[in-house]
Amino acid sequence: MKTQGAIAVGIANIAMDGTILDTWYPEPELIDGDDLVPGTERLGAQDLPANLLKLVLLDEDRMVEQVAVRTTIADLHASPIDAHDVYLRLHLLSHRIVRPLEMNMDGAMRRLSTVVWTNKGPCTPDNFEFVRTTLRSRGLIHVYGIEKLPRMVDFVVPSGISIAEAERVRLGAYLAPGTRVLREGYVSYNSGSLGASRIEGRMSSAVVIGEGTDVGLSASIMAQRRSDGMREPISIGDNCVFGVSSGVVGIRLGNNCSIGANIVLEPESQIFDYDTGQHIEAIRLNGESDWQVRQERGYSEPVLRRTW
Repeated sequence: MKTQGAIAVGIANIAMDGTILDTWYPEPELIDGDDLVPGTERLGAQDLPANLLKLVLLDEDRMVEQVAVRTTIADLHASPIDAHDVYLRLHLLSHRIVRPLEMNMDGAMRRLSTVVWTNKGPCTPDNFEFVRTTLRSRGLIHVYGIEKLPRMVDFVVPSGISIAEAERVRLGAYLAPGTRVLREGYVSYNSGSLGASRIEGRMSSAVVIGEGTDVGLSASIMAQRRSDGMREPISIGDNCVFGVSSGVVGIRLGNNCSIGANIVLEPESQIFDYDTGQHIEAIRLNGESDWQVRQERGYSEPVLRRTW
């Protein structure tokens, strides 16, 4: 059985102490992984097109070297081996080359360093106030965040989507054509939409939603963390609706499901099944289609009604 690998040429920002701050891969691609040696190598001028060659430089103000690299992943089902490897996987997701949950992202965040993301490029946080002073000669410094994951749009802008607030979509998000992320929406890495959808709530990593699904204002779809710190993947089917401030934690939904406003379903949450007249735990709905849960007058728990 052949293994699926990936390869790309990119530009990496590397701090003076050797810390990999980020790597940008403009044209990642999948390849047959058999007989490949995983890893990253630096490239010389003879290996680069002119548009990338001019990006290779030493930025003394940021104390960062921009270098050209070629990264090879022999098997996407194996765990990432370093930060370059992680960044290539994140690019594969945001370029819509690989769907969320279809490659191994275990330990990805542990491979990345905390970075000060600025309009002048990534910087290390330890000496940033000194760096800020030297950078002021280039104009006002905007700090977008201090964290491990950058904004997706600074690396990849997929076609056919809209994002109201760039800060709220991380690199590694997968947004299908027709998807709209509204101002209060948030999409993490290895997460996203498999069809046109509307996102005005929060999606943690390891979550996918189907076509026509509407994640309402302040709604949340959260994958639960396992004992090893990784999230247990969950999927939401097509044409599901999450009301204002609603959500699910660790429960998969089929197609045509609806959760009313202010209802958050966890596996042990109690709901009233109208058809059977019994109280059940929400985990009983795991993977089922064609239902709605609402608060109804006269019932102390949210009421489940089948809609088939």
